[in-house]
Amino acid sequence: QVQLVESGGGLVQAGGSLRLSCAASGRTSSIHRMDWLRQAPGKEREFVSAITRSGDKIYADSVKGRFTISRDNAKNTVYLQMNSLKPEDTAVYYCAVGQAYRGQGTQVTVSS
Repeated sequence: QVQLVESGGGLVQAGGSLRLSCAASGRTSSIHRMDWLRQAPGKEREFVSAITRSGDKIYADSVKGRFTISRDNAKNTVYLQMNSLKPEDTAVYYCAVGQAYRGQGTQVTVSS
């Protein structure tokens, strides 16, 4: 079992920044890759970014150049630094490990 807890969401103006954190606990040694997903009201959940234990990173085209994912393996924590935020980034952001584990989410709201 893996437990995931996100934090760091909030309300920010367009152009601003936020840093999300996702702390993993439980069988963390089994985690190879951690993903950030998001779901806006009325829309399907979508992929945002992912990072592997070795540090390989993947980004959705919509966030490339604005978001940066990082990982502290010693703390079992993944971060998502979000810069130049846009109103369309408004969503609940989740971290996930595969299809089996997902956190409760943290709300990000970007005002125009």
